[in-house]
Amino acid sequence: MEKVGFYPGCSLKGSSREYGESVVELAKALEMPLEELKDWNCCGASSAHAVDKKLSVALPARILALATAQGFKEVVVPCAACYNRLVSTQHTISKDFALKDEVEKIIKMTIADVKVLNVMQWLEKYAAPVLAGKIKTPMNKKVACYYGCLLVRPTSVINGDRVEDPQSMDILAKAAGATPIDWAFKTECCGGGFSVSRTNTVARLSADVLTDAVSRGAEIVIVACPMCHSNLDMRRDVINTKMEQKTDIPVIYLTQLLGMAVGLTAEQVGVERHFVNYKEETICQK
Repeated sequence: MEKVGFYPGCSLKGSSREYGESVVELAKALEMPLEELKDWNCCGASSAHAVDKKLSVALPARILALATAQGFKEVVVPCAACYNRLVSTQHTISKDFALKDEVEKIIKMTIADVKVLNVMQWLEKYAAPVLAGKIKTPMNKKVACYYGCLLVRPTSVINGDRVEDPQSMDILAKAAGATPIDWAFKTECCGGGFSVSRTNTVARLSADVLTDAVSRGAEIVIVACPMCHSNLDMRRDVINTKMEQKTDIPVIYLTQLLGMAVGLTAEQVGVERHFVNYKEETICQK
């Protein structure tokens, strides 16, 4: 198997480093070679395109150019915001050749075509075929697979799952022994980047997400986005206030779920660093 490029982005090296660690450890456990891009930069996330269009294109364009220059045909981008920026940039420069030429002059690199995979696409392609034979500690819980808004939108750019009722994460969770619930908020916004500037908005939106998940019997929320995890996990106190009740439902990354299912420890995948208490014996059935 050829190595796939790995773009961690800022979150997976900082505030959500447990996500990055779980991606790397799962890749090792399932023998799916990953190699981190050298000299990568920030993708611009939600900030650059609000300030300057060329900057918002140049930052992710340089990442795409690096992937090609380093010999990768595919690059996995686990952060939903980073993935969104990279595929949106690919779409933009494929339609605007003048902008592409200008950006190439800015970054002093050639932007070639490289396949950008989000974490679910990567797992579907490389993990799904071998997962069944690798499960050691199957999950025995009802889970709410929360995609958030960035992994399925904009639909004109992201050619993936069904927008309102995506299934890829559900299928992977089911392969790990979990029972995904049918619920109404799986692609609703949690408040995204307003976590600091408009915490009350984040509390309201995130409370709607958790209220629906809990009311339908979910015992765990599964995510694939650092911002979604941060809002649902770190902001639990203000969320509980909005809900007018306390919920201690844990929120974990899809790669943490699969990692523990194939025998990795809670420490290896980093769930012990989450704000909402997590107990391994409540998640996996030995």
